[in-house]
Amino acid sequence: MKLDGRVALVTGAGHRVGRALAVALGAERMSVAVHYNKSADEADETVRLIAHAGGKAHTFGFDLSDEDAPTHLIAAVTKEFGRLHVLINSAAVMKRHSFGSITPADWDETMSLNLRAPFFIAQAAAEAMTEGGAIVNISDLAAFETWPSYIPHSISKAGIVKMTEGLARVLAPFIRVNAIAPGAVLLPDDWGEKTGERLSDTTPLRRLGDPQDVVDAMLYLLRAEYVTGETIVVDGGRRIRK
Repeated sequence: MKLDGRVALVTGAGHRVGRALAVALGAERMSVAVHYNKSADEADETVRLIAHAGGKAHTFGFDLSDEDAPTHLIAAVTKEFGRLHVLINSAAVMKRHSFGSITPADWDETMSLNLRAPFFIAQAAAEAMTEGGAIVNISDLAAFETWPSYIPHSISKAGIVKMTEGLARVLAPFIRVNAIAPGAVLLPDDWGEKTGERLSDTTPLRRLGDPQDVVDAMLYLLRAEYVTGETIVVDGGRRIRK
C-alpha cells in the first residue's frame, strides 16, 4: 500500500504507543488525524513531531466512550482531509481490578473504549474509505494470556482479535483489517522498575519492547497486500515461554 500522500487516523495519538504510530505515519508523508480525549497538549506535541518528520497533521478531540463519538470523529476527519485510507485503532484504557470488586461501571468503562469504540469507528471509517484502505487494531498480549487482575481488559482485547477477523471477512477485498498484540512495550506508570526487570528477565528475547517494535509491525501490515484477518503478537516471545 502506497502511504505517501494518503490520510490516516490514529486514535489515542496524544501519547505513548499511539503517538509513536502517528509520528511514524507522518514520516511516511501521510496526513495524520491525531485523535485525543483529555490530552490536548500532548496531541499538539504529536502534531509538531509529525510536521518535523515530514507529514501533515490535525488534532481531533473526542471522548470515545460517548456512543456517538465514532461517527462524529470520522465525519470530522473526512471534512478536514476529504478522504481516509488508514485507520489505526489505538485508544484504550488498562485498569487493574481485583476480582470481586469489579462493578458494572468498571466493566462498561473498559468495554466502551476498548471494544465498542474501535468497532464503530471501523464501521464508519469503512464507509469513508471509498478508495480502499487498511485498518490496524491494537490488541494486547492479554488477549492470549490469563491476567487475574485485568480480566475486563483481557476480555476486551480478546474481542479485538475476533473483531479483526470478522471485519477482515466482511470488508474484503477492498479494505484489509489486521491487528497487533503488543507485550511489555511501555509499562503502566505504576508498575515500577522491579516489575520491568522481572518482565525483561522472563522474556525469551531478554528485553522489554519499544514503541518502534509496534511501529515496525504496523508498517508491515499496511504494506502487506496479501495479509488480512491476522494478529501479529509483538512480545519478545513471552507467549511461548512456558
